Amino acid sequence: MELIESPSDLRAALRGAGSVGFVPTMGYLHDGHASLVARARAENDRVVVSVFVNPLQFGPGEDLARYPRDLDRDRRVAAGAGADLLFVPHPEALYPAGFATRVEVGGPSEGLEGASRPGHFSGVATVVLKLLNLVSPTRAYFGEKDWQQLAVVRRVVRDLNVPVEIVGCPTVREESGLARSSRNSYLTGEQQTRAAVLARALRAAQDAHARGAGRAESILGAAREVLATEREVQLDYLALVDALDLTPLDAVTDPASARLLVAARLFGVRLIDNMPLVPEPQGASGLPTRQPGGTA
Repeated sequence: MELIESPSDLRAALRGAGSVGFVPTMGYLHDGHASLVARARAENDRVVVSVFVNPLQFGPGEDLARYPRDLDRDRRVAAGAGADLLFVPHPEALYPAGFATRVEVGGPSEGLEGASRPGHFSGVATVVLKLLNLVSPTRAYFGEKDWQQLAVVRRVVRDLNVPVEIVGCPTVREESGLARSSRNSYLTGEQQTRAAVLARALRAAQDAHARGAGRAESILGAAREVLATEREVQLDYLALVDALDLTPLDAVTDPASARLLVAARLFGVRLIDNMPLVPEPQGASGLPTRQPGGTA
């Protein structure tokens, strides 16, 4: 696997590459990232993984400075999963002196993470668009753990006519149910096990709906009961939303297009998780058949 740092070298390496699969990451790769790379390897001629801790998506007081970084680990995981190129740009390569352009996204970026982390999705959209322009991939792969981010990226690609297929891939979880995340490295083993309360809460909400609950108050109430069993949970939000546009739902009319999302701080670490309201077969994508814009 080749490591590339400059955009010009990246373009040269991909010239005439055929189909290109792209996995953008902030590094500290784990099995969740590896699953994205493996999917890209199976569906494309060449696979590019980027590692870039994007300062634009971190707000004041967030963990930009201490975000875990380990390039040797990233190289091993990416190569082991089948990547051909590891793109590790320096910040000045993406944000040169005088950089003054940002992408602002409405719709799915509003509320939830958008409300809790002002400017976050503008930073995400800006760096993703820059990376898509540099790599020009056939397909780009994103984990469904960051569901709102996936929705925002899909909206950017649709609204700005970016010629790429965005592929959402199922969340990879620990045996406890905790969603894999680079930020899990901030937690001890015991803390990670206790943090799986987020996944248990979402499953309790799924169970409540399966038993006949149809209003958000009842569905989310079941999740809150589970969250209340862990004293370390400092809940940011718990929501039942439309899976595509992220608008809150008061009642469920189309269960297949409803999504449960949660964010909370546990042991000083902010974690997020999400699940479809109706459990999907293991390994299946949670993307509804309805597409952005209301088409089937």
